[in-house]
Amino acid sequence: MLEMRPCCETCGKDLPADEPGAVICSFECTFCKDCGRNVHKGTCPNCGGGFYPRPLRKGKALARHPASKERIINRPA
Repeated sequence: MLEMRPCCETCGKDLPADEPGAVICSFECTFCKDCGRNVHKGTCPNCGGGFYPRPLRKGKALARHPASKERIINRPA
């Protein structure tokens, strides 16, 4: 099951699990669409993989399996 991380790892923007706007790689590194496209040019800076739209988790599924609250931010140097 996806961890559904709560924010962009680059800019810290909130990325709610039930709203579009997040992209992930195969290791669940999580970024907002803007950072994924403009800062990282479609390649994950952590693992070198590509980005895909993160699926949404809504309603009862989100209530039963809440999103992570751990904020991971690795701002580029």
